[in-house]
Amino acid sequence: MKNIKTYLQQHASDILNDIKRLVLAESPSHDKTAVDACGRVLEDIFRERLGVQAEIDEQLHYGNHRKFTLGSDGPQTTLIGHFDTVWDKGVLVLREEDGKLYGPGILDMKSGLVQAIWAVRALQQLNLLGHQRIVFLCNSDEELGSPSSREWIETHARGSAQVLVVEPAVAGSGALKVARKGTGHYEITIHGLAAHAGNNPEEGASAIQEMAQHILYLNSLNAPERGTTVNVGIANGGSRFNVVADRAYLGIDTRVTSQEEAASIHEAICQLRPYDPRITLQVSGGQGRPPMRQTPAARTLLTRAQHVAEALSFTVDGESVGGGSDGNFTAALGLPTLDGLGATGSGIHAKHEHINIADVPLRAALVAGIIAEGGKP
Repeated sequence: MKNIKTYLQQHASDILNDIKRLVLAESPSHDKTAVDACGRVLEDIFRERLGVQAEIDEQLHYGNHRKFTLGSDGPQTTLIGHFDTVWDKGVLVLREEDGKLYGPGILDMKSGLVQAIWAVRALQQLNLLGHQRIVFLCNSDEELGSPSSREWIETHARGSAQVLVVEPAVAGSGALKVARKGTGHYEITIHGLAAHAGNNPEEGASAIQEMAQHILYLNSLNAPERGTTVNVGIANGGSRFNVVADRAYLGIDTRVTSQEEAASIHEAICQLRPYDPRITLQVSGGQGRPPMRQTPAARTLLTRAQHVAEALSFTVDGESVGGGSDGNFTAALGLPTLDGLGATGSGIHAKHEHINIADVPLRAALVAGIIAEGGKP
């Protein structure tokens, strides 16, 4: 571990330059052209640092996904990371200040991808990779719920001895993520009857009034004691001040800790009925990511990571978090999965999103050590 740490510290400026290259290739999820351009930059970094070419999974509506493989046999370590971001082009700029590097998607999660590349490079250069197969799965639609990459990830991750997700560490503590909530997205469109608000309001059926009643009901589904949250994140409707609203819309986010709770929440939302019989509802969506629960195999993987951290002269804990990731999919397959192995920093999805520059080589060394240990007989 000392040699790995030294190698990565000696190449800290190179790692940082690669991070900057990838961050400057802005890649908002909905912009296929931009995401694909970013993917090509990622390919360049893989080719330059690891000497591997991409296997491209082409997509019509989303960015193309990319798989990179080193080795042909032995136990498989799968590294998962996405290169799409929540930021539209030009909203944020790359800047360095007080030991922090700011930029769109830098923490979530382009730095983690670059750190993982350099972790494997360190093992290559030091002849420590061992007899194993390394698979990188880099997808382009994670911020949208991975609609086109879930099956692709599950297919290529099956049989892995360990799955390492290089999403950012827990903010503040730098902890790894050992459990995550399952996530769901729902949309409700409400169709009412328009009417003049002054002359004949009784002929109208207000979609906004209907919407308000459903918001109150949806809020009642929250159960903090079970880790369940139901959040109405978008609510809009109507057209004019003096018109009884004939249309309204709700966008809903759900978070659950068990599949049983996911089924219960799904049923409660899908069985919604209008309070006013003149109104119609359209409900769509469902549970996207299953909960990531810590299994005995995953606990063993966390212990391995903690031993590696100790050899690197620091400590790391495991925490449960509310956000979902593609690690939810591999954990649901029963694969030992450890998340939060990416960069440290804070501001995920916020304008102050940044990484801590000093931690970059150390976090890369942590990933390298876990890979090396996973390849031992």
